[in-house]
Amino acid sequence: MNSDRTPAPTGPLVLVVEDEPLLRLAAVEMVEDAGYVAVEAADAFEAVRILESRDDIRIVFTDIDMPGGMSGVTLAAAIRDRWPPIDIIMTSGAVVPVDAMVPERGVFLAKPVSQRQFERTLEAFRTDPPTVM
Repeated sequence: MNSDRTPAPTGPLVLVVEDEPLLRLAAVEMVEDAGYVAVEAADAFEAVRILESRDDIRIVFTDIDMPGGMSGVTLAAAIRDRWPPIDIIMTSGAVVPVDAMVPERGVFLAKPVSQRQFERTLEAFRTDPPTVM
């Protein structure tokens, strides 16, 4: 048996959706530093494919402003419609959404997101679990 193997992660899964590779890496590190397991998507279409193939994603952390025809706002609406138990964290450094753009059990955090702010948001999701639909 190889003792250098890292055990498979077992914590809650967060899907990180960010088109900028360096920002995605930073977001993944933030998720992992908070004790969660990160799954990565480079755009909203990839995120939907991942959500269609997995049933263990609990939170989606998505940028709002993404190229390719599907924004983070559109992705959040699709998640709320198709996967209602998933909590959503939307972020942007350029766009501040109006309340109607943030779905139920979703939050908006302006970039740059601090580790403390991110962890407080995750804790709020933990203490107010989603209703099973």
